Amino acid sequence: MLQIYEYKIYPCYAEKFEELYDEIGYSVRFEKGNFHSGYCILQDKRIAVINKFLTLEGRINALMDILPSLEIDTSKLSGNHISSMI
Repeated sequence: MLQIYEYKIYPCYAEKFEELYDEIGYSVRFEKGNFHSGYCILQDKRIAVINKFLTLEGRINALMDILPSLEIDTSKLSGNHISSMI
């Protein structure tokens, strides 16, 4: 069963996701490009490139979509990022 969550979009959420990516060792860059999904991941360089023409909601959704595909060492996480958005 597919669960659909409704959430309000705030600019601070994008900042929190960027801080989270920084904490797990990835850089987030917003650049123009021809991305079919709105983003591109450069695994070897640990860079997530997000289409800069996406809306704030699109940027946040792209950052959320990328997370499950990354190898994350949870011992390095402080836990402050996601809990502050709830």
